[in-house]
Amino acid sequence: MAKTFWEYGQNLMGMMAKIALLLRMSTLILLLVFSVGNAGSQPELPRRRLACVRCCGASERPVVTQRSARMSGDPQYSVPKIRPTIDITILKGEKGEMGERGLPGAVGKAGERGTRGPSGHKGQKGQPGPQGHSCKQQFAAFSVGRRKPQHSSHYFQHVTFDTEFVNLYQHFNMFSGKFFCYVPGVYYFSLNVHTWNFKETYVHLMRNEEAVAVLYAQPSDRSIMQSQSLMLDLQEGDEVWIRMFKRERENAIYGEESDVYIIFNGHLVKPALE
Repeated sequence: MAKTFWEYGQNLMGMMAKIALLLRMSTLILLLVFSVGNAGSQPELPRRRLACVRCCGASERPVVTQRSARMSGDPQYSVPKIRPTIDITILKGEKGEMGERGLPGAVGKAGERGTRGPSGHKGQKGQPGPQGHSCKQQFAAFSVGRRKPQHSSHYFQHVTFDTEFVNLYQHFNMFSGKFFCYVPGVYYFSLNVHTWNFKETYVHLMRNEEAVAVLYAQPSDRSIMQSQSLMLDLQEGDEVWIRMFKRERENAIYGEESDVYIIFNGHLVKPALE
């Protein structure tokens, strides 16, 4: 009897092991069948929640392009591409104030010279100008004298004059003893001096710093009148004056307070612009 229960127990445990094996095999088969059944279809993707957009205007609705639909095999599960259109008039603010002026930029390279443009139309004739002073522009003359005698105490000594006979437009400066050329052209100049007894007379007629003529008399027991004259072509700004030239001997020109023995003259012969 005891053996019978033991055998029965062994048979029952064998049957339970077989049932457990069958259950495991059934579960594996079900898993294989479920996998093969769903292999032909794609799993359902979680749907993307679209962001809220304004629906006040037709221009602000999301746009689903055809290109996004073509990118997916099934249009039902394709994700649409949203391209919202923004109304700029809503975002545009008021015009701001002008800012401060910035610093100037660097100077660029000079460009090539362009072609010459067409000639313009000839302008109208202008109004005539004011009438000029013909005498002031076309004439110049002077005549001056010296009453006092003069000895040459230096190698060169300037001769000045103390008597004015004619000085047209004040072209001769009595203080410096020089004639200043304001009207260019050809001028005539003359110089008259009285020699001194037993003394040499050596005088230069100067143009600027150049000696252009000499008046000379040797020492003698008799005093005489000596003269020199010439014509010069002067430019505006030239100066004409007289100087004494001392050598080994005493050099002097004679004069008296009561009479005029030394005379320097000059006048315009032909203006350059005539």
